[in-house]
Amino acid sequence: MIGTILNVAGILVGGTIGLLRKKSLPQQTEAFFKVALGAFTVFYGLRLTWISLNGPLPKILKQLLIAVVAMMLGKIAGRLLRLQKLSNHLGRAARERITQTTPGTPARASEGFKTCAALFCAAPLGILGAVQDGLSGYFYPLAVKGVMEALATLGFVSLFGWAVMLAALPVLALQGTITLLCGQFLEPFLQTHGPAGLIDSINATGGLLVFSVALVILGIKKIELADYLPSLAIAPLITWLFR
Repeated sequence: MIGTILNVAGILVGGTIGLLRKKSLPQQTEAFFKVALGAFTVFYGLRLTWISLNGPLPKILKQLLIAVVAMMLGKIAGRLLRLQKLSNHLGRAARERITQTTPGTPARASEGFKTCAALFCAAPLGILGAVQDGLSGYFYPLAVKGVMEALATLGFVSLFGWAVMLAALPVLALQGTITLLCGQFLEPFLQTHGPAGLIDSINATGGLLVFSVALVILGIKKIELADYLPSLAIAPLITWLFR
């Protein structure tokens, strides 16, 4: 659970700095963090895909093809399940709370907790990172998410107060549960009852999804990441069918 712990620590550190600083970050500093986060996300996404590929060239090409097909089918499944629409709905509800809240608004503490909990828990990178952390101990995506949410919490504290830091609790519960379930049950099951390469197929697909997050961070392309989450289940299924 290193990734989830780093994510929670980011929220707490960002909130603490926000309470002490009481000033927003300069635009140049925000731009620097944006570019740095985008660069790290590109590196760690492609690195995860690279270390998941193994064998001779034909086998590597087959693994890449499986990852791409899994993403295509996952996108279709995600749209049918309306995953991105659900994520967008939560995001809109959170933005409405933000626009309707002022420093003197009654119950702003509870509004801040609910707003940040919804934003941080609904982030597709949280689910993706928790799965990767549980299956292979690859915590870097959640570390990137932790920095992003540290910056967000730093800004939210000035509006909602210290209660936004309590959003770390549902993040810990949700992502920690996913990581533990993947590590204690899913990973041993895939290793024992399936052919070789099932976990590698999930990691290769997950790495491409993490890379896609970088395109969103850098503003290069808007990607409906939540719709692609089913590809993490489709990739090992395709690998098993074509073993």
